[in-house]
Amino acid sequence: MRVLVAMSGGVDSSVAAARMVDAGHDVVGVHLALSSAPGTLRTGSRGCCSKEDAGDARRVADVLDIPFYVWDFADRFKEDVVDDFVSSYARGETPNPCVRCNERIKFSALAARALALGFDAVATGHYARLSSGRLRRAVDADKDQSYVLAVLTAEQLRHAVFPVGDTPKPQIREEAASRGLAVAEKPDSHDICFIPSGDTRAFLGARIGVRRGTVVDSGGTVLAEHDGVHGFTVGQRKGLGIAGPGSDGKPRYVTGIDAETGTVQVGNAADLDVWSLTGERPVFTTGDAPTGPMECQVQVRAHGGIGDGVAELRDGRLAVELRAPIRGVAAGQTMVLYRPDPDGDEVLGSATITR
Repeated sequence: MRVLVAMSGGVDSSVAAARMVDAGHDVVGVHLALSSAPGTLRTGSRGCCSKEDAGDARRVADVLDIPFYVWDFADRFKEDVVDDFVSSYARGETPNPCVRCNERIKFSALAARALALGFDAVATGHYARLSSGRLRRAVDADKDQSYVLAVLTAEQLRHAVFPVGDTPKPQIREEAASRGLAVAEKPDSHDICFIPSGDTRAFLGARIGVRRGTVVDSGGTVLAEHDGVHGFTVGQRKGLGIAGPGSDGKPRYVTGIDAETGTVQVGNAADLDVWSLTGERPVFTTGDAPTGPMECQVQVRAHGGIGDGVAELRDGRLAVELRAPIRGVAAGQTMVLYRPDPDGDEVLGSATITR
């Protein structure tokens, strides 16, 4: 099988490439240049896709003795991931850029080019598993990335390989070291890859500008003014610009955002309880949409926010009624459905939350 391995320069994709070579496949490594100024995209363990990362990936390819290329996807990444992220926040939503990158870059733009060039599959260092075409959680629960892959279609998964999903992360590092790969102890990237400073509010503010609005309580009383709804997300507790807790002495949280009026509503923790979800652009990873109500586990964040419920397609949208409330759910997030068996590790589908 001809396999194109997306090599980020990190330990996971490096071991993924090595395992593909060991399995006897015809392997080519490719690093995605996702910025027109790659030198600005890493600050220690923050950020990725820098010149340093490209160099690390190339050195791994040399050790593995496989061809290696750098493909420029900077314009596509800016349009489909960065601009989408900014516009989503401007609408008062809370997007997950990793979900969009997998959906529109790695398993759409990259995979399409790979298939056009005669490759059979694209392999990545994601922590997830595929079994008989079904997407499942990784063995390492702490590193599981099935959530950010749940937007992939059955056809996209048919051409995907996740070689490290069956192994805990510490063993992946040990394997890299035993293979003589210099990235064995390279820190994991965290936070948003294209915001290496970690200051999301400043990043958004520079692109959206000042759009003044108010912070109000549940009764509509104005508590403070702000420079834009992009500085807030549902469930946020700190940085609200208000003086102290509520009249009951308890902390206040962002409970709602109205981008049209610039209003940020705050309330107590109980106001964050959500009993039902509605999502658009549903994707079912097996290719089969449900024909009626189905029991499921639903997850609304990459790590956490999991509950039991019943999902159903209604007029092309995915609706979920929860057995117990989940807190801190925001429009723009992705809800991912898992099969409600004892393991709860098989992905059924996903949708982008609208309500």
